[in-house]
Amino acid sequence: MKTLLLSASLIFLPMAAQAACAPTDFAIRDFKPAASRFGSEARLSLSGELVNNCAEPAAAQISIEAKDADGKVIQAKQGWPAGTTNIAPGAAAKFDLGRRFRYQSDMASYTVSVIAVRAW
Repeated sequence: MKTLLLSASLIFLPMAAQAACAPTDFAIRDFKPAASRFGSEARLSLSGELVNNCAEPAAAQISIEAKDADGKVIQAKQGWPAGTTNIAPGAAAKFDLGRRFRYQSDMASYTVSVIAVRAW
């Protein structure tokens, strides 16, 4: 029985550590989508800052959706702005996920959101 309890606690402890902060504890600041041309090639910059408003160090995964004029999602990518490093409470991590997208002339708007949180 002790072995079962120890095994169960080892399984559920990491889940409890991840539950301390939620996606709503993070904010996106200064999100700036921009396109630039390099010869015949267009490149996107989808930059901003991910701010940790949680009381504990944690990291968050963001999602950026590129939409056409009708609001239809034409591309979506995810990333962890701080990688496997926790962001301190009140601190920010800069990001630019533009390199993950292929430019399309019908991209009209972008939505960025926090989709997951984890403490490394």
